Amino acid sequence: MSEANPAIQRAFSSATGDAEPLNSEAQAGRASVIARAPIPVTAVIPTLNESGQIDAAIKALSWADQVIVADGGSTDDTVALAKAAGACVITLSGSTIGGQRNAGIELAKNNWVLAIDADERVDPILVEEIAGVVKSTGGPSAYGFRFRNEYLGRELKHGPWGRDWHVRLFTRDQRYTTTNVHEGLEVRGTTGSLRGAIIHRPYRDIAHHAAKIMKYARWGADDLRAKGRRPSLWALVTRPAWRFVRDYFIYSGWRDGMQGFIAAVLSSFAAFLKYAFLFDQGGSKSV
Repeated sequence: MSEANPAIQRAFSSATGDAEPLNSEAQAGRASVIARAPIPVTAVIPTLNESGQIDAAIKALSWADQVIVADGGSTDDTVALAKAAGACVITLSGSTIGGQRNAGIELAKNNWVLAIDADERVDPILVEEIAGVVKSTGGPSAYGFRFRNEYLGRELKHGPWGRDWHVRLFTRDQRYTTTNVHEGLEVRGTTGSLRGAIIHRPYRDIAHHAAKIMKYARWGADDLRAKGRRPSLWALVTRPAWRFVRDYFIYSGWRDGMQGFIAAVLSSFAAFLKYAFLFDQGGSKSV
């Protein structure tokens, strides 16, 4: 297995105190983040059973003036750990991720909000850029940036993960859609772009990936069913096949080695499961 990118390793180890030695430039960048006064931005983290990483996630946001954890009804120690780490915690059992984000945004005391997950870290370049954005007047009301995704010990630089870009910094008057899957920010105004990145470890291992696929496939089927749709045999065959061809060949996922192949296969399986679940639930219109 390929070794993870050192920058990604440092992003996830710094909060727990086991970071690898940094060069002088990286040390200076981290020192400036730690030494400065908090940046007037509110970070909102939606959670559900994230006890394994919520403490580190909050500590990694020590540069932010306010951290709000919007919990979806965790049955582990997520809430207690988040409170102990100094975050403001609210609980919304049964809410969608978009609903959790919106509830946290409602409580933001700062004009700028950073939407971030427990398995994501902000790199030093992006921290500096966020500091500049919140001090500026005028300009876009929302900003997007790229995500650097690590999968099975390797940063995926190709395939759909290699082109991952999301709008996550925005003014507090904006809200997310509340669909079960792929909630999106409904941007008011213009959107800018920043050079920094979010470091993301979406899955601990293949078992964790498979478990998430099951959950999101069910949610995706629920969204389709709410639109009155049902699958056809054609959809069950062609949509997973197209997903693999797109991710592995068109988006060049093959360039990420074994990890790229596994990611493409599981992405295809996720598409199949979504329509299989939809078939199991029933519906009224073919898709």
